[in-house]
Amino acid sequence: MLKRIITLFSFVLALSVPQTLHANSIEVGASQFELYIPLLKGKRVALVVNQTSTVGGAHLVDALLAKSINVTAIFAPEHGFRGDHDAGAHVNSAIDSKTGLPIISIYGKNKQPSLEVMQQVDVVIFDIQDVGVRFYTYISSMHYMMQASAQAGVPFIVLDRPNPNIAYVDGPVLKEPFRSFVGMHPIPVLHGMTVGELAQMIVGEHWLDEGLVPELTVIPVANYTRDMAYSLPIKPSPNLPNDQAIGLYPSLCFFEATPVSIGRGTDFPFQVLGHDEVSLGEFTFSPRPIAGAASNPKLNGKHVQGLDLRQSKVRGLDLGWLIAAHERFKMRNMTFFTSADFMDKLAGTDALRTAIESGKSEHDIKQTWQADLDEFKARRAPYLLYH
Repeated sequence: MLKRIITLFSFVLALSVPQTLHANSIEVGASQFELYIPLLKGKRVALVVNQTSTVGGAHLVDALLAKSINVTAIFAPEHGFRGDHDAGAHVNSAIDSKTGLPIISIYGKNKQPSLEVMQQVDVVIFDIQDVGVRFYTYISSMHYMMQASAQAGVPFIVLDRPNPNIAYVDGPVLKEPFRSFVGMHPIPVLHGMTVGELAQMIVGEHWLDEGLVPELTVIPVANYTRDMAYSLPIKPSPNLPNDQAIGLYPSLCFFEATPVSIGRGTDFPFQVLGHDEVSLGEFTFSPRPIAGAASNPKLNGKHVQGLDLRQSKVRGLDLGWLIAAHERFKMRNMTFFTSADFMDKLAGTDALRTAIESGKSEHDIKQTWQADLDEFKARRAPYLLYH
């Protein structure tokens, strides 16, 4: 079945690609109604969506309701249906004030809806903008929803969107002992896949529990190639406000397991780093509470000194800042990885942390995962939709 899906939609994609491609000619999966509306007619439709799920300036929920599609439920991931919850904040189930539709939380204690809930729907659509980084939890939510769909015998449709970090495949491949909600699959930190491609790989590699296989359909992005830069029209989460933050995110997120601030509680999250006791540079800032983005940021109200990375060149996964900060803390006899367990979950292994602690260079560290990356690239090849 998976081979049929790949062949069918690769054919559709090929028909839609002109000789000369431009980023402004991209059509996300959600905008290609003619390819998936026929799959929804007469069905009870549930949506896994957030603030990025827009088409033609309208939210997908509203667009489908306007086309008389029977939308019956909304599943809300991390940051909520409207994208206004802090990272890690509890997402409550509720009723959408605009449409009256039930919003069912799939973040927190209940990451996967019950079989009873799933028996109330006939098809599930996933349409969320991803950033191509393993620990960005929307792909974990997709995994659980695919699993719930397979258990209930409900078809699962992915409306694909571009990956702004698609050019990079880097970082350690996750090892099973370090599997968690911030890393569920044996893929590198930067996997270079869209959510549609990853969904196909999850099915094809039998990564769902008990070998479950959902009825998967992927609606690919039209007029899109892997070498095409893509600027996100809507910020995918509260602390990734622009292209620079999205580009720096895979490198700076490791600092979340340390005492170092990466700008949560400022106007430039994931674009700076600093500490109040260990000087990491000349740039100064003071984190403060920001509603919906950082209610209690690290180093709240402190005078922080570090680096302004807003003009830095984004190079995929850059370990240089992490290694340099570790050395500064070591010189002061201060613990750097204050949450070693979380660091290892983010990395998908304890090897990265221990290599930094032992003084290994970035070059030497990256050499240790090249064989795994080569194996991963070969393994993912059958699932790629874009060239």
